[in-house]
Amino acid sequence: MGDEPYGIDPERIAAIARQVDEAVARGVEVAIVVGGGNIFRGLQGMAIGMERATADYMGMIATVLNALAIQDALEKRGLATRVQSAIAMQEVAEPYIRRRAIRHLERGRVVIFAGGTGNPFFTTDTTAALRALEIGAECILMAKNRVEGVLDADPREVPGARLIPRISHMEAVERGLRVMDTTALTLCMDNGLPIIVFNMGDERNIGRILDGERVGTTVVTDDEA
Repeated sequence: MGDEPYGIDPERIAAIARQVDEAVARGVEVAIVVGGGNIFRGLQGMAIGMERATADYMGMIATVLNALAIQDALEKRGLATRVQSAIAMQEVAEPYIRRRAIRHLERGRVVIFAGGTGNPFFTTDTTAALRALEIGAECILMAKNRVEGVLDADPREVPGARLIPRISHMEAVERGLRVMDTTALTLCMDNGLPIIVFNMGDERNIGRILDGERVGTTVVTDDEA
């Protein structure tokens, strides 16, 4: 949503598209998991008295809106894309089918996963971990808004909070650090899937990560930390 209070900022979408385009130009297979918090968050729905499952379904539908916006921006740059939704919306998206997603990636298409897991009570963090494992991704690049990576404290409460350059999944869970939700983090830990948490606001970062530079925070298994 950029600097807007809610909704979709076209310039932010365009910036994301530029970074994805650069990655694809390097020959990287790219799949994207989108959230929906700029439109609707399930937990916010709960706060106003909605049933959790209903609120979560609304949040999942919001991710489809974002997926279509990203698809449009990518296709304007000449990239082939497919949106796959865990919630059936056949007029605007394919159903999520693992083998089809892998085939799209092999053919150089960018796959955008929408609709969360298709189930309430799970976040898009868990969707990212699940889809990454299903398609055999080498790493999750977790984009943050104006945050350089994982900090050792909440910067809103501790002004001197410092960046942690490298940490294990287990330590992140034990310290309650906000890398991603515990379900997703545990799933990555159990399967040895690394996560790189970085600031999406710096358009150089994805390229730097692909070049092997240390950017943001790297989350790895205990024996690699």
